[in-house]
Amino acid sequence: MPDLVRLHNPALARKLVARVAARANLLAGRLGRRPFLMEVCGTHTAAISRSGIRSLLKETIELRSGPGCPVCVTAVQDLDAVIGLARLPGVTVATFGDLIRVPGSASSLEEERARGAGVRVIYSPTEAVDLARANPGEEVILTGVGFETTTPLVALAITKAKQRRLRNFSVLSLHKQVPPALRTLLSGPEPVADGLLLPGHVCAVTGRRVFDFIASKYGVPAVVTGFEPVDILGAVLILLDLLLRQEPVVVNGYTRVVREDGNPLARELIQACFDYDRALWRGLGPIPDSGLNLRHTYRNYDAALKFPLPTPPVRVREDCRCGDLLMGRIAPPQCPLFAHACTPVHPAGPCMVSTEGACSIYYQLERSC
Repeated sequence: MPDLVRLHNPALARKLVARVAARANLLAGRLGRRPFLMEVCGTHTAAISRSGIRSLLKETIELRSGPGCPVCVTAVQDLDAVIGLARLPGVTVATFGDLIRVPGSASSLEEERARGAGVRVIYSPTEAVDLARANPGEEVILTGVGFETTTPLVALAITKAKQRRLRNFSVLSLHKQVPPALRTLLSGPEPVADGLLLPGHVCAVTGRRVFDFIASKYGVPAVVTGFEPVDILGAVLILLDLLLRQEPVVVNGYTRVVREDGNPLARELIQACFDYDRALWRGLGPIPDSGLNLRHTYRNYDAALKFPLPTPPVRVREDCRCGDLLMGRIAPPQCPLFAHACTPVHPAGPCMVSTEGACSIYYQLERSC
C-alpha cells in the first residue's frame, strides 16, 4: 500500500518535475543544449505522453523514442512472409491485433482477411493452441512477434502444443531481443542519447545485469524504470544526476519488479524452446543474435520449416521515416507524412499503427504540444 500511495501522489510528482527541471537546466548549461534522453520502450513513450510529462519537460529535456515497439521493428520482408502464409489454403494465422493493419509491400493482414484469408486476432499465445485443438482440419500458425516479455508465453504455447501432440500448430518466430539492438544502436557513428530509460517489463525477464554493457562499453548511463509517472520522473532525475556527476552506470529504478538476473523460470522457458540467430530489424538492419529460432527439438512446430515462406519483391515507402524514428534520429512530427499522408486511418508505416508506436502516440496525445 505505501508504494501505491507514493506512485499516485500528485504532490510528489510536482516536486519531481521541479527537481528534474532544475537538474536539466544545470546540465544544459554544461552541454550548451538541452539534455537528450531516449525512452527505449514504446510503453514508456505512451506513459510519458499520456501523463503529460513530455509537455511539462519540453523546455528543459528532449525525450525521444527508440526501437522499443516490437511491431514497429518487424521488417517488411517478415511481414510479407506472414501475409503470404495467410493466403495459403487451409491456414489460419493467429496474431496479436497490433500487427493486423501494418502495411506490407502490397497488402496487410487486414486486407487479406477482408478477402477471405484465415486471420484471427488473439490476446494470448495459448489461444492459438486452443484454436488448433478445436480445428484439427486447419493449420494454425502463431505469429511470434515480441520482445523478451512475450517470448516466454510463446514458449509456453509451444510446450503445450507438444504435450497435446498437436500436428496442426506451428509458430513463425519473429521475436527480437533488446540488448543486441541497443549494442547496434550505441555502436553507430552518431550519438544516440545522453542517457537511456530501459523497459521495466523486459528487464523483469532479462534482469538488470545484462544491460551493464551500456555503461561499461559505451559510457552511457541508463535507468530501468516502471510505467507510473512517478517511476518515470524518478528515473529521469537519476539519469540527470548521473550525467551531472559524469558517472555512467546502469541503475535499477524498478526494484519492486526487476531483479539483477531477472526471472529464472521465464529465461529457462526461452532457452528450452529457442536458439539465438540473426534477425532483420526495421531501421537497424540485420543484427546478429537478436532473433530467436525454434530449437531442433521443436522443429515440427517451426512454420518456417513446415511451409514454403513467400519471398515477394519488397517495396518500402521511401518517404516513411519509421526507420529513422526507431533509431532516435527524429521525432514523429519531423516525418513529412505525419498527420497528413499518414494517419491511424491510413497508416504509411507501423509506427502509426501499433499502440506502442511513437507516431500513433504522438498523433493521439501530442499534436497540441
